[in-house]
Amino acid sequence: MLKWFDTSQIVGALVLAGILGVVGIILSRTVRRLIAVALRHDTSDRIDQMTLSFVSQLTILFLWLLLVTCYAHLVPALHRLGNALLAGVSLMSIIVGFAAQTTLGNLVAGISLVLYKPFRQGDRIQIPAPTGTGHEVGVVENISLGYTLLRTDDRREIVVANGTMAQQTMIKLGPPSADAANASSEIAGAPTGS
Repeated sequence: MLKWFDTSQIVGALVLAGILGVVGIILSRTVRRLIAVALRHDTSDRIDQMTLSFVSQLTILFLWLLLVTCYAHLVPALHRLGNALLAGVSLMSIIVGFAAQTTLGNLVAGISLVLYKPFRQGDRIQIPAPTGTGHEVGVVENISLGYTLLRTDDRREIVVANGTMAQQTMIKLGPPSADAANASSEIAGAPTGS
């Protein structure tokens, strides 16, 4: 019976991995439910949904990293392997740092977008884009850990890296005019309603 919980044995290590996996899933779902409850009970719209979503994703990421770190410290074979590889960690961290530079930059830029709030969910913004006009207009739908999602009037999705969003000039626009709404309806093939 004790071999099931002895982490020096493969069976114990697998049981521990399963237990930590279940704990991780339960905690992730709890964080998501708490966010949903907070948003549902916020009748005054004081809570920024985009910020809360970003923070919940970041919290879940750190939660899983913490669980993986705990697992590595509780399994003696991984602990010994970690000590043996400690000398190579500095070189490996430089290599991983260069490889993940863009990804980590997008994560940090996402945090700054959430903190400084140059735009909010539902804002219409104009951004530079490699199109015929040189720009695109879209409504901010979401900011994830790495990307910002905009929806154009003709229902196209624009996915922009957070690092790019933080470094480029944006123009906040008002709600679409009736002419623009009719034009986007015509583009989509829907009747204009006139």
